[in-house]
Order: sequence, then structure tokens, then C-alpha cells
Amino acid sequence: VWLNPGHGPRPPDPRPAAPGTPGGGPASPWGAPLASPPPPEGQKKKRGFGGLIAAVAATALLAGGVGTGVGFWAADRADRGSTTISAGDSLEQVDRAPDSVAGIAAKALPSVVTIQAEGGGESGTGTGFVYDQQGHIMTNNHVVASAADGGELTATFSDGREYDAEVVGLAQGYDVAVIKLKNAGDAELTPLPLGNSDKVQVGDATIAIGAPYGLSGTVTTGIISAKNRPVASSDGQGSKASYMSALQTDASINPGNSGGPLLNAKGAVIGINSAIQSAGGGLGQGSPGSIGLGFAIPINQAQRVGRTLIETGEPVYPVIGVQVDLRAQGNGARIIEDTDDGSEPVTPGGPADKAGLKPGDVITKLDGVSIDSGPTLISEIWAHEPGEKVSITYLRGGKQNKAELTLGSREGD
Repeated sequence: VWLNPGHGPRPPDPRPAAPGTPGGGPASPWGAPLASPPPPEGQKKKRGFGGLIAAVAATALLAGGVGTGVGFWAADRADRGSTTISAGDSLEQVDRAPDSVAGIAAKALPSVVTIQAEGGGESGTGTGFVYDQQGHIMTNNHVVASAADGGELTATFSDGREYDAEVVGLAQGYDVAVIKLKNAGDAELTPLPLGNSDKVQVGDATIAIGAPYGLSGTVTTGIISAKNRPVASSDGQGSKASYMSALQTDASINPGNSGGPLLNAKGAVIGINSAIQSAGGGLGQGSPGSIGLGFAIPINQAQRVGRTLIETGEPVYPVIGVQVDLRAQGNGARIIEDTDDGSEPVTPGGPADKAGLKPGDVITKLDGVSIDSGPTLISEIWAHEPGEKVSITYLRGGKQNKAELTLGSREGD
């Protein structure tokens, strides 16, 4: 489920087009006690929560407030009364190490913004983070897409500063977007440091920051639960799908966390929170909310896409030049033999054609990664760059074959 509220739920498109083929966790992994968050002062009611269905469905939310007051007390059993003892300054003043959760959050929060997007009769709240000192903010496509054509877009910092913003570029297939603050020349912007998502390991500690259900500045912790998780997702409004070879985390993320940073234990961004699994048994069942299965776009891919959007305003996708069946699961990605529009299943002169692939072939591996479906193939292809050489393993007539090809490119969604 996409994580920003504001798009009324509609039945998702179960057959997205193939674009060119394409709680808790550890109490304190940082060795410092976690501080209880202050209770929310109120929650603004939103218009519903849109659904990016990640080959997974909608989910259920569990929410609650917790008090922050801690008192020390002693009672005399004889008189049934009680005497409170105030904690002295020495107990209240607790130093937070820079590498503790509190220390990392304090440093990162001033660089995270809550995004309000409105346009086309839709509105919603999401999250973004400062990408550079020129005022560029990185977020999800589905957070800001409604404001792309003349809509209203604002970004609010943790200290209350609010700026109007404009869309620089959208990449629906990657679910990445870049926006830019307007009239922010005097703003002191501190970009979040970017980590290396290729070096992430299962079990690494994570911190997610965002505005779940409009509650800005929410910080949650967890671990990397899995890597290279193929996720295909749709906004349920007939648009094309997004695909990612995602980082999976159990850090609590909910609608409104979309576009927010997923940090490592050093405070560096390793991913952009984008989707969550459903608690229901099928599409549209249950309520959207955290069940400990969240998915983030790896930052290495997001950074590559972001640079292109800033430079040209248009995304560029790597392709192999085939159309695959997006419905079949478990036996590889089958190149279709007949198309509805009369186009060629294998693009003449394209990378796959040059490598000898034909309609009906079933691709089972890409660079050694097992492929169980069309969406998995697309997510793995899109984790690469145009011009890269990749190896393909495929079945034809029950016989296994191998080929090497150079990825082509396609500009725009």
C-alpha cells in the first residue's frame, strides 16, 4: 500500500502494462535507552488513504498515545496516603550520544519535511528530505503527483518553517520524485548524508522518519528484514505500476511515511520508504497500517533517478526490449507470444532480440538473481543502469539457455 493518505481507495489495476520489461524490534540496537515520544496533540482527519499495492495489499493500523511523565513515589501503608518525590536535575538531564537513536533523530529531523499536496480533487500528506543545498527535496512520486499539474505543494520543516514548492521531475515507474522549495534562498538547508544501500545487510539497524497519518516528525526503529525484495505496486487508479527491488524493514511505517528517509545506525539514508504489506487477505481488505512489513527504495537507485530528474526533468529506464506476462507467478518471466495492440513481443533490434531471445521464452535468472515472475524481472532490470551488461538465463522448450546483453534505455514514463 502506498503510504500517503489522500487518494480515495479504488480497486487496483491487476494488470499493469509492462514498460519495456521491465513490537517490537530490538529495544536498543544503538546501545542507548529509547525515549518515550510525547503524546500527539490531535490528529487532523484526512480524506482516506491511497493504496500502492506491493504485490501485497492494504493493511491495518494500531495507534495509541503514551504518557511521558515519570515520577518516583513512596507510600505509607499505615495511613493509606502517598508522598511523591521529585526527580532531581541530575536524573532529568540525560546525555544522548550522537550515535544513539535520540542523537541521530535530533540531527536528522531538521532535514525532514512534511509534504502537503493538493490537486485534481485530491489531497494528501507525505514526507520528504533535503537532498541538496539548492533546495531540492527527494520524495515518492505518489506523494506529489496530484500537484504536478497546477496543484498546490507545500513543505513544512520540523521548526515550523513552511515553503511553497514545485515539482522538478517525476518517475512513476521508480516511484521517485524531486521537488524544489520556492523562495528558500535564505533557508539554512542541511542535506541528509546518503549511505550505500548495496552494503546493507539483513539485521542492520534502521530508523524511519516521517509523518504517519499527519503526525509530523515521527521516529521509529527496526532492522533490515530482507534485501532485494521484488515489489510491484499500483495506486489503484488505473495508472501504470511502480517496481522496486526493495529493502524490507520492520520499522513501523504507515500512510504519511511515504517519501521519508530510512536511515542506518550512522544516520545515513539507505532508502526511501514507499510501500507496506497488507494485514488483509487480499487487495483492498483491511485498513492500511504497519504490520512490520515495510518496503523502501534503495538509495543508490533513488539517487541515480534523482540526479536525472534534476538534470533533465525526465526519468530514464533500462530495458531489454521484451513484453512479459505480468500475471503468472513462480515459474519465471514468460515473454508473451501475442500482444493486444499488435506490437512485437520482442522489440526488433533491441537488446533481447540481439541476444537471441524469442516469444515464449521463460527468463529464470538475471545476473544470477532468480526470477519468478514478470514484475520481479522488471524490478531487477530497473536496479541496473542503461548500458550495463547483464546475463540472462532462460528456458526454451524445456532446455536451459544463457545469453549476455547490454541494457537499452527508454526516456519518460
